Amino acid sequence: MIYPIVIYGHQVLRKVAEEIDKDYPGLSQIVEDLFETMYHSEGLGLAAPQTGKSIRVFVIDGKPAAEDEPSLADFKKVFINAHITEKSGELKPMTEGCLSIPGLREEVNRESHIRIKYYDEKWDYHDEVYDGYKARIIQHEYDHLDGIMFTDKVSPLRRRLIKSKLTAISKGKFDAEYKTILPGQKLRSA
Repeated sequence: MIYPIVIYGHQVLRKVAEEIDKDYPGLSQIVEDLFETMYHSEGLGLAAPQTGKSIRVFVIDGKPAAEDEPSLADFKKVFINAHITEKSGELKPMTEGCLSIPGLREEVNRESHIRIKYYDEKWDYHDEVYDGYKARIIQHEYDHLDGIMFTDKVSPLRRRLIKSKLTAISKGKFDAEYKTILPGQKLRSA
């Protein structure tokens, strides 16, 4: 099932998502639907809160960016109950976008090295280290689990300059090739 994407300004995007257990109802279907929704929306990653589910789950498939970043060709993962335990390395700027903020891209500084602990879709535990682009994608999706948007990480000056754009997006003034849920609209139940 393809979920609509929750748009900037919706309260679910600002909640800290809840941890789940391996018996969470419909988890395998949710994971499958997150991938399907991500592919349909042409994203590299998608967090459950972006579909209205405030649970600590996100998916990534870097294959669409593999032409520019070959290391992403086989980077397809499910992260459940993820916790970044270490961030280090040089802060590197890169332009980011988000399915929940259609049409807006801004430069964001992120650490180049992370350590993350999580469970995969088979409920196998992982404690892994990532660098570069992989670390950036993970950090972007992980932030959604803590109610953080990439626009929170831009400079204070840029934040003031894009405020009116963010307000317009929250009111539905954007173009997107996927279904969306605006702030104030009711979320479908899982």
